[in-house]
Amino acid sequence: MRLVCQTNIEHKYGDYKPERGDLYRSVFMRLPLEPHPTPFNPSHIFSKRVSLPSMDQTLRQYREVIDRCKNLFLKKTADYGTSWRILRPSSLTDQIFIKGRRIRSIEEKGLQQIADSIESEYVGIVNYAVLALIQQSLPEDAPLQLPAHTVEALYDAQVEETIDLLLRKNHDYDEVWREMRVSSMTDLILQKILRIKQIEDNKGETFVSEGLEANYRDILNYAVFALIRLQEDNPSA
Repeated sequence: MRLVCQTNIEHKYGDYKPERGDLYRSVFMRLPLEPHPTPFNPSHIFSKRVSLPSMDQTLRQYREVIDRCKNLFLKKTADYGTSWRILRPSSLTDQIFIKGRRIRSIEEKGLQQIADSIESEYVGIVNYAVLALIQQSLPEDAPLQLPAHTVEALYDAQVEETIDLLLRKNHDYDEVWREMRVSSMTDLILQKILRIKQIEDNKGETFVSEGLEANYRDILNYAVFALIRLQEDNPSA
């Protein structure tokens, strides 16, 4: 009996020699004998890489978000002029802080009682970050009222410099921001703001840390990333 079973098994499965437990299952429990499993090959797992969006797609989405933010900014400029020029840097910082805190509050509570959406708050953060960068770039004797075309050119210049930073960071980090939670982007914006507030309280002095400009550019990028992610998560919005 044993020889017959062994012969039949060898005939069916070639050179594979079943183990004792396999023979017990096949002969005494009348369960089918499974053929020898295919050897594990790690290349089967890693042969198909996850396809991430290209940098071209990121730039396209980035510019779409910026166009949306800039369009609102120019409309407000037409209504109010450059009244924002009266704001000191600390006031612009606090405006971003307020918007970041409201976003975090809504994220944690899961509801809101004011109609302004989280998306609109991120748009505000983008524009206030650009304004802060513009204010820093202007000489002290610059007039409060600036022509609309001048303001638009200044806006574009700050955005392009920030995109250059994005390209350099993406070279090192790839598209890792796409794997972040939007709530983490909110926290990072608030962290950057707290850093800016401390630098401002220190009269702009730093020992080893990045200065105001680098932090504002990071805030701008994180706010744009958040808007891209929100749009991807809710395309109909």
